Amino acid sequence: MTSVYVQLCLRCRNLLGPRISTQAFTNPTRSCTRVISVATHAVWSPGGNRRGTRHMQMCHYSSAKHVEALTATEFVIDKSPILSATEKAQLIDLEANVEPSVLEEIDDEEAVSISIPVALPPSSTSLRDYVDRSETLSKLVQLGVNLWKLEQRPNVGSMLLRLDFETDVAPKLLFLKDIGVEESRFGYIISYNPFIITESLENLETRVNYLVSKKFSTETVASMVARAPYLLNFSVKRLDNRLGFYQQQLNLSVANTVNILSRLPRLLCCSLEPVKENLKVCEIELGFKKNEIQHIVLAVPKVLTANKKKLTQIFDLLHNTMKVPHHMIAKFPQVLNTKYLRVRERHLFLEYLGKAQYDPAQPNYIALDLLVSLPNEAFCSELASAKLEDFYLFQKTL
Repeated sequence: MTSVYVQLCLRCRNLLGPRISTQAFTNPTRSCTRVISVATHAVWSPGGNRRGTRHMQMCHYSSAKHVEALTATEFVIDKSPILSATEKAQLIDLEANVEPSVLEEIDDEEAVSISIPVALPPSSTSLRDYVDRSETLSKLVQLGVNLWKLEQRPNVGSMLLRLDFETDVAPKLLFLKDIGVEESRFGYIISYNPFIITESLENLETRVNYLVSKKFSTETVASMVARAPYLLNFSVKRLDNRLGFYQQQLNLSVANTVNILSRLPRLLCCSLEPVKENLKVCEIELGFKKNEIQHIVLAVPKVLTANKKKLTQIFDLLHNTMKVPHHMIAKFPQVLNTKYLRVRERHLFLEYLGKAQYDPAQPNYIALDLLVSLPNEAFCSELASAKLEDFYLFQKTL
C-alpha cells in the first residue's frame, strides 16, 4: 500500500513541476497534504491545467484513503519536523561517519589489517589465558619460568598479574645477574620461589652482604642462590640462627660450617626438625659416636636431610647383614647415600661367589666405596671376577 501511495505522490510532483520540494516526501501523510495545497494554487493560477486539477483530486482521495488505512492498523506516523537544507547536509555528514555493516564485503588487504581486541578473562584456572595480554607473564615464559607450577600455588597467579615487569621484576633479575647468578638459572629460581621478585633490593643486598661477611665468597653465594631459590627470602637474623645451629650441633669450625652449607645450601632454607631428628637417629638408633657423625656429615651432608626410613634400612643391611662395623661405615659414609637395592644385589652376588669380604685385615678385601661407586661392568671384572651376563642372570633370580 505504501509503495502505491509513493508512486502517486511522484506523479503529482511531475505534473506540478519544480515548485514542489523533494522534502515533501520524507513523511507519507504530511507529504500528500503539502502536495494538495500546492496543486490547488496551481489550478487557479493563470494558465492552469484542468487535467492536473482532476489528477490532484484523485491523489487527495487516494491519500485520504491511505491515511484511513494507516489509522485502522494503528500505524505510528512520524511527526518529526521537516529538516532544512543545512540540517539535511549535516545529517548526511553524520551518516557518512557511521561504521560499515558487518555484512558488508571487504577485500583481503582490509581483512588482514583488522585487529580484534582480546579481553582479559575475569577469572581463570590457568595463567596461559593471560600470557598473550600480560607483558610480565610473557617475559617470564621467555626466561623459562614454569607457569603451570606457579598456578597450582594459591594467590601466586594473581600476584604475578599485578606486577609490572619493568618496575617490579627487571631490577631483581639485574641484581641476581650482578652477584653472579647465570641467566639460565632465572627461570628455575622464579619457578620455585616467585616471591623473590617481591623482595626489596635493599633486603636482598643486606642478606648477600651478610653471607659474604661470614666467609662465603661471592661466587659461592651466587651458586647457593641458584641451587636454593629461597635463600635470599630469609632475614639476616634467621640466617645467623641457622649458621649457629649447625656449628654448635656438629661442633664444627667456621670453615667446616661454610663448607657444608656451600655444598648443600638448602640446609639454610629447610626446616630444622628433620635435621634434629636425623642427628638423634644417627646417635641413638644407629649407635654412631659424635665424632663419627661429624665425619659422616662433612663427607655426605645429605645425611642430614635423608629419609629416616631409608637411612635405617641401608644401615641395617650394612651393619647387621654385611657385618660392617661402625667405624668402617663412618670411613666410607657414601654408602649411606646409595640406593638400597644396588648395595643388596651386589652383596648377594659376591656372597654367592664366596667373595663377600669387607674386613680390611682379611684377604680379598672389598672396599665399600668401590662396592657402591663402580659401574656394573667394572664391578663384575674388578671385584667379582665374573661376567656381566652372569650378574644380570643372577639379578633375575632375586
